[in-house]
Amino acid sequence: MRPAGLFCPQGDFYIDPWRPVTRAVITHAHSDHARWGSKQYLCATDSVSLLRDRLGTDIAVTGLNYGESILVGSVRLSFHPAGHILGSSQIRIENAGHVSIVTGDYKREPDTTCPGFEPLSAHCLVTESTFGLPVFKWPDTTLTAQDIRSWWLDNQALGVTSILYGYALGKSQRVLNMLQDDIGPIFIHGALHKPIDAYRLAGVRLPETKLVSQAPKDFDFSRAMILAVPSAHGTSWINRFRNRSTAMVSGWMQIRGNRRRRAMDRGFVLSDHADWDSLIRTVREVAPEEVWVTHGFADIFSRHLRDLGWNALPLKTEFIGEVNEDKESAPTAAGETE
Repeated sequence: MRPAGLFCPQGDFYIDPWRPVTRAVITHAHSDHARWGSKQYLCATDSVSLLRDRLGTDIAVTGLNYGESILVGSVRLSFHPAGHILGSSQIRIENAGHVSIVTGDYKREPDTTCPGFEPLSAHCLVTESTFGLPVFKWPDTTLTAQDIRSWWLDNQALGVTSILYGYALGKSQRVLNMLQDDIGPIFIHGALHKPIDAYRLAGVRLPETKLVSQAPKDFDFSRAMILAVPSAHGTSWINRFRNRSTAMVSGWMQIRGNRRRRAMDRGFVLSDHADWDSLIRTVREVAPEEVWVTHGFADIFSRHLRDLGWNALPLKTEFIGEVNEDKESAPTAAGETE
């Protein structure tokens, strides 16, 4: 660890640095992992357009296909699916026969909007622990999808507009993929327009959407589903839907108090991170000699791993993960950007 983040001296690169560096290797395009200002970026091919959208079209970025390896210094480096969002990657680093895996953010649940997590073996595993507490155990995603659709249908019967808040990159596309557009029209907040387009350009099939601003002035939204970013809640943009029901989709909805604090009518548990059982399962599958734990509940999860017999330690980090999804959306959600 260095002041700019996790550093590989044999390859002279940083992984997801939180300060500008010469060479940044990026696990995925969320802003707590991909930050502006580095001279060179290396990422998985599907992350290139997302990085340019987030950091600027003029950044120097190179994409590498999953499983393809290159030599960086004395390090053999390759990207492998993490299952978190489109383009999300585990980074495999091999040097003199020693293999390290940096997972970035990952999940183990099925998701047709991105390649699934690829189990690897390594001597050293760097794992996230955003939801590294036993309370976080995700329900079946099929049941969650059914709950969201049932809520939408119930609102239609009452003549109420359905407004569903979710993370702009990854979560909203996953939710959109779950919805059946024959239930009713689907409209989106402007901050979701570019990320959804990026998924479509990558070949992900999603239902048709329209910007709210494209609807006629007197349009009746009572049969519609409105997907929006969390930071739009309570703004003048949302107040145009006078008779509405609001819901949040997030792993944090596992804790009931989070829904109350956000003043939501409903909360649906759906996360793009590994839950408690999946974190432990992943460590067992990788079977490393040592585990470095970052994000979220690193102290608690690393202590539990030590109790299970693993050589585990927490890493100090500036990463904040999904807990900060409101702030993640804020730069593009101050108004409905077209």
